[in-house]
Amino acid sequence: MTSPHDDDPQPTWTAPGSTTPPPPPTPPVPPAPLPQAPVPPSAPDLTKPAAPPAWGNQPAWGNQPGWGNQPAWQGQPGWGAPPPASWRPPALQPGIIPLRPLSLGEILDGAFRAIRANPRVMFGLSALVVTIAVVIQSVLTWYAYGLISDALTDVLVDEGDIFVTGEGTGSLAAPLSQLASAPITSLVTTILTGWLIVSVSRSVLGQKVSPGEVLRNKRIWLVLGFTILLAVVVGVVSALVVGAVWLLASMDAAGLAVLVALVGGIALVVVGILVAVRTLLVAPALMLEGKGFRPTIARAWRLTRGSFWRLLGIYVLVTILIGIVSQIIVTPAAILSALVFSDPDGQSFASIVVLGVANIVALTLTTTYLSSVVALLYVDVRMRREGLDVELARAAQQAG
Repeated sequence: MTSPHDDDPQPTWTAPGSTTPPPPPTPPVPPAPLPQAPVPPSAPDLTKPAAPPAWGNQPAWGNQPGWGNQPAWQGQPGWGAPPPASWRPPALQPGIIPLRPLSLGEILDGAFRAIRANPRVMFGLSALVVTIAVVIQSVLTWYAYGLISDALTDVLVDEGDIFVTGEGTGSLAAPLSQLASAPITSLVTTILTGWLIVSVSRSVLGQKVSPGEVLRNKRIWLVLGFTILLAVVVGVVSALVVGAVWLLASMDAAGLAVLVALVGGIALVVVGILVAVRTLLVAPALMLEGKGFRPTIARAWRLTRGSFWRLLGIYVLVTILIGIVSQIIVTPAAILSALVFSDPDGQSFASIVVLGVANIVALTLTTTYLSSVVALLYVDVRMRREGLDVELARAAQQAG
């Protein structure tokens, strides 16, 4: 059994009278070295004031990120981080479109917005003008149908055709009578397009124009004159091609006549598309710029330079869309008039009325939308080429 004093040094017992020397003394244990204090860094120079940290590099406080390192919130860049290269501030939009170059979707949507922004002009005035035009066209169609049908009957009877009937002459007279009255609708549509362009241009700035202001615009006669001039030029060129083909055919040069007809037809189509696109912005330029007739036409021609294919693609797309809408409205009316109001002697007055109502609705919708698209194309081209968006933004801020 051990005790707590077993490790202590025990005394040595010796007999009395013994001469045993005492044990040598135990050498002292040197003390352990004291720990050395760390060498402090060089003390700052307190005679000079320390520079404050920059705002964008503030240290974290309370486990929060510094001021200049704020995290992005809902996809937006942080407070102190620079915006990405593709980011730009939103454009001013006082009206139906943002004041910057437009995309296809913004043009198509802006046309609907233009109709909703001023329905009194875009729908009310359009419906009134189209109704008057269609009524005049229907009366002329009905009157021309009777004249053409009688003339065809007389010609066929004089030639000894014993199979001539009222239904046969009616099927020939109906399309000819509609073709004879078609210029009325074309001219009225041109005038209406010019008027509606004024309303769309005001809607871009968030303003409205009254029907009276639209009707008092005298520059509509310039648009009408340009349309008639262009139609005359196209008619003369087409007549020259047809005359050349007829002359070659009368000279027994059938192969050459076919070649001229083929080449001339293709050339007419190509040149017609080129002229139609390059003069697409003439109507809005004449209505909105207030300059002379010839300088405005030349300027509108130059505006389309570099934008030909874009204008052509958008115009063809919109034409296809409004054509589909027009057929959706007109085709059921034509089937109804043929089944219910058919006349064995030809086209009845009731069928003309039914087709006229359908044409009023279709022309009102298609003309309104197409004119809105043309006006927005004019604004878009000028914003891309001339910085019109800056002028429009300044005008909107001054008006506001």
